[in-house]
Amino acid sequence: MKEMLTILFSAILVENFVLVKFMGICPFLGVSKKLDSALGMSAAVIFVMLMATAATNPIYNYLLAPNGLEYLQTVVFILIIAALVQLVETILKKSLPSLHKALGVYLPLITTNCAVLGVAVLNVEEGYDLIPALVNALGAGLGFMLAMVLFAGVRSRMENIDTPECFKGIPITLVAASIVSMSFMGFGGLVEGLFK
Repeated sequence: MKEMLTILFSAILVENFVLVKFMGICPFLGVSKKLDSALGMSAAVIFVMLMATAATNPIYNYLLAPNGLEYLQTVVFILIIAALVQLVETILKKSLPSLHKALGVYLPLITTNCAVLGVAVLNVEEGYDLIPALVNALGAGLGFMLAMVLFAGVRSRMENIDTPECFKGIPITLVAASIVSMSFMGFGGLVEGLFK
């Protein structure tokens, strides 16, 4: 149990895919303007990360690795992720058309979101079995959600401030993202101390 909690909280705080590893920046910057869009994108990413891990982990461990086909992992993982994103997009289009419209082009971009692929590859590199891999994927997804929600709050505050002309738009957004990212570096070493 201690190992699972360490994996979970490490993925959320210490090894946050967006703010520490800098993966998944495109949706982070593109969809974090409004809280509801940030939450919707985060829920979709969490679902895809969990389902992709549930599919890629057994395929790698029982099909690719035993047959010496490890070099195909990236291609296989991307195909699985693409199929899952299509499933999510279809479900959202039918059941939540307003969220589907709000996410726009960023929803199909989950297919090429390096955070989703990064979780699948990291699980292989760490040698996680299925349960630890799913816990890591859940933690990575929750960390993605935490980053999106925090940054949606920061961006809503930035809309109400008087920004110098040279910083308006993307520059002030990147400066704010870097400050939020630096704050997460303070979590380094925290998780190991919690579960000793």
